[in-house]
Amino acid sequence: MTDRKKELREQYKAMQLPMGLFAVRTADKKKYYLVTTVNLKGKMNSVAFQLKNGGLPNKALQKDYIERGADGFVIEILQELEYDKDESKTDYKEELDILKLIWEEKLQKDGIELY
Repeated sequence: MTDRKKELREQYKAMQLPMGLFAVRTADKKKYYLVTTVNLKGKMNSVAFQLKNGGLPNKALQKDYIERGADGFVIEILQELEYDKDESKTDYKEELDILKLIWEEKLQKDGIELY
C-alpha cells in the first residue's frame, strides 16, 4: 500500500493544473479585481468562498459585493498561461506577474477601474 501511495503522490505532483489570470468583475464590467494563480479552479473557488463569507482581504471589493449581492458580480478566466516545455521549470511567478501587469494596463486604457 505504501508504494501505491507514493505513486499517487508523484502523479499528483506531476499534474499540470490550469494556471493564469482571472477576474472578479462587476456585472456591468466597470470594475475588475485581477488575480493570478497556478491553480485557476482552486483559487477561483477560494475567492468566491471568501466573498460569500465576508472574508476577502480586498475591503473595497468585499463592501461592493455585500451591497450588490452575488448577482452583481462575475468571476471569469481572462487568460490561461501555458506551461514551459522545460518540465523542470516549476516557478511561474514572474510570468504571472507580467500577465497581470499587461491586463491592468489594457483595462485601465479602456477606462475600467481596478480594485
